[in-house]
Amino acid sequence: MNGGQTLHFQTTGLGERDVGATIFIVCPLVDIVIAQDNDDPRVESGMHGKIEPKLTAPGDAGTNNLLRALRDHDAEVLAEIATPWWGNFGDVLVQPGDTVQYVYFPCGPSLISYLVVLEDGSMVETALIGREGAAGGIVSQGRLPAYARAEVQFPGPFMRIELVKLEEAKLGSLSLRHLFARYADCLMAQIFQAVACNAVHNIEQRTAKWLISAMDRTGAPVIPLTQEQLAAMLGVGRSYISRVLGTFKQRGLIETRRRGLVVGNVDELRALACGCNDSVRQHFDDVLRGVYPAEGISPEEDHRQAPVSPVPALP
Repeated sequence: MNGGQTLHFQTTGLGERDVGATIFIVCPLVDIVIAQDNDDPRVESGMHGKIEPKLTAPGDAGTNNLLRALRDHDAEVLAEIATPWWGNFGDVLVQPGDTVQYVYFPCGPSLISYLVVLEDGSMVETALIGREGAAGGIVSQGRLPAYARAEVQFPGPFMRIELVKLEEAKLGSLSLRHLFARYADCLMAQIFQAVACNAVHNIEQRTAKWLISAMDRTGAPVIPLTQEQLAAMLGVGRSYISRVLGTFKQRGLIETRRRGLVVGNVDELRALACGCNDSVRQHFDDVLRGVYPAEGISPEEDHRQAPVSPVPALP
């Protein structure tokens, strides 16, 4: 897909990513240049700030693979209604019972977690969404109350579309409805696999699987999660996950750092993980070829790969 209009906007709240330099992010509908400026008070967490359209050549960074699969005429339609949005870690996109108003498309290394809130207030992750997908009522129509909590798990850029406007676009495009229906099928497969994984695989396998899944989507070995946060994702106690990570560290699989960890031996960690990620990837490839992030490919390298083939119409 050809590069289009570049949107320039400034953002703060990058945390450890404050490096005093311009960060170049590319999304397929509009190329985004995010200029970090700590002195600009206009932008807060979860806000896209001042946007100044300017035509430039596209940069060289990550994108959203689901949007790359759009046919050209669908991309033109969504380009008119999509806006860039920056999400910081922990930003809540929707709570259970809220009316869903936006669809979020993670770009580059950005991640979203779907979390089911239990009776005691604890939360368990049911799906991790990266540049292969979207969060929100992508196939629904009418008022949509959210069932699960959705929050930003890894900070970064997103494309955001109002649900009402997306519904209007889908009504005018059969191919757009087919693409999102196929993604909904893939997301359902991911959730089915997560249920089976939680039931039969041990905590070491599940922990390794989660770390690999996050790494494949972000393209980086750094996982910015505390032990408490990772334990919550997996639905186990902190002491339990501490023992598991301690074993991983002794084996040289990871290094622990303040408020995060670093994967040191990717191959051995993959060998320890269950095969659930591979099963999900295979289903994505069967239904939406080229959308699921490839193993060991960063968002920047993924963006330079051959474009995802347009999705054929459903029979």
